[in-house]
Amino acid sequence: MQTNRRAFTLLELLVVIAIIAILIGLLVPAVQKVREGAARLQCQNNLKQIGLALHNYESVARRYPPAGEYPVGVKSSDHYSVQARLLPFLEQGNLYALIDLNAVPATQLNVIGQRIGVYICPSEINDKARDQGGGKITYPLNYAANVGTWFIWAPATDQSGDGAIPVNRYLRHAEFIDGLSNTIAFSEVKAYQAYVRNTATPLAAGDPYSADQAAVAALAATGSFRGLVGHTEWTDSPSHQSGFTFVFTPNAQVPFTTGGVEYDIDVLTQVEGSDPNKPTYGIITSRSYHAGGIVNAVFMDGSVHSIAPNISINTWRALGTRAGGEVVGEF
Repeated sequence: MQTNRRAFTLLELLVVIAIIAILIGLLVPAVQKVREGAARLQCQNNLKQIGLALHNYESVARRYPPAGEYPVGVKSSDHYSVQARLLPFLEQGNLYALIDLNAVPATQLNVIGQRIGVYICPSEINDKARDQGGGKITYPLNYAANVGTWFIWAPATDQSGDGAIPVNRYLRHAEFIDGLSNTIAFSEVKAYQAYVRNTATPLAAGDPYSADQAAVAALAATGSFRGLVGHTEWTDSPSHQSGFTFVFTPNAQVPFTTGGVEYDIDVLTQVEGSDPNKPTYGIITSRSYHAGGIVNAVFMDGSVHSIAPNISINTWRALGTRAGGEVVGEF
């Protein structure tokens, strides 16, 4: 007795494959969205821990830490960053015990190459060590300190920037006239950021660049292009490594072409400590890989906020000053 067998026709098989392809097409964006949501939550949690560490530091020292400490009126080497000073309050006491704050970070090879998980955003695509040769291996970071809106430090007068964590200043609560809840402490930056340093000294103390990309390019052309090495040393206090400023709103493009290649750059007019007289100004933009160009930031009161790239420049800068007297709008 012969039994008839039912089989799929070629048309039916193609329909099934098409349906599966459609389902996969719908599923992949959903999975990516879930992953990005989880990454943003972890990023915000990292910043909450940094904000808590900042407050615990203040509770012990009765003042907030500086972005770096430099001798006045003389040339000096790099110093340890505020991120290094917060280690004991981030369950990194054993690593902190190895640090000599009076030493140049580059001389402590057992410290500078350590990966500090709380300083790395899960969305960072360059979560990797930087090998500088000669046994010097450093590790990047994604959370930079607010060193000021534009002006950072003058070595001749020891004047510091208007941010929450300035150079050579141990600030106290009372000095945050704008309020802790209206002042950003740390915000996101991208690792392996292209930057230019040691440019001509700007003619104006006020920021003349936010509305003029050509002026930024002209300023950068007077300096030294250093390539994709900004924010690759969490231990170092120079602002191109551990700080950021408020000249541009988050994820703003700062184009600069050299060698026939266009880069999105940061600019540090003079590396802190590298000259006894020249002041330091910075165009060091807050950036991230989060969807929509959003960056996360922790404020001085410990609260964490997501900030869109279309925030008003006036509001963004108001959030950057500790005693500017501005009225902060919605953001």
